[in-house]
Amino acid sequence: MDAFTLNIPRLETGRLLLREYRQSDFDSFAAFYETDRSRFIGGPLSRELAWRGLATHLGHWALRGYGFWAVEEKATGAFCGHVGLWCPEGWAGPEIGWVMMAGAEGRSIAHEAALAARSYAYGPAGWTTAISAIDPGNLRSIRLAERLGCRKEGIFTHVRLGPMEIWRHPAPRELKAQEFKAQEPKD
Repeated sequence: MDAFTLNIPRLETGRLLLREYRQSDFDSFAAFYETDRSRFIGGPLSRELAWRGLATHLGHWALRGYGFWAVEEKATGAFCGHVGLWCPEGWAGPEIGWVMMAGAEGRSIAHEAALAARSYAYGPAGWTTAISAIDPGNLRSIRLAERLGCRKEGIFTHVRLGPMEIWRHPAPRELKAQEFKAQEPKD
């Protein structure tokens, strides 16, 4: 970018690079939002509205200092989806969210990326709590929230998206206690 540069940090996991969006990600991003699979997050959308959605993700970084990362598989360079931190005006609270492209589902990519995003939220971003707002019919996302140790807390009704379940992530102190317990010697 010439006149305006966003300072989006990169995160790496064993298999993934969480990075800034690139123009080359847009075709896959738009293709996902044109399908019924996007119904849980406001879709389907035309290419033009998908473009606005991607621009919103970048604008979130500019306005909040955090946002969604594009998820890239390091071994192949494939755009797998996006995962990150989200809290636009009118939202239920600071969220860790995820959206995977079809080829990335069922491979624990969302789990790996969400753990990296949560570490960033509780570390450099300084969050002390996080939610994931999930459409009640999105069973894959609910299973991932459970796998991340989230607890269902209630319902949030968004003005445009309708009812969404609020899944509360373990607080940083809870995660540290779980990590310590896992490291205790077994008798």
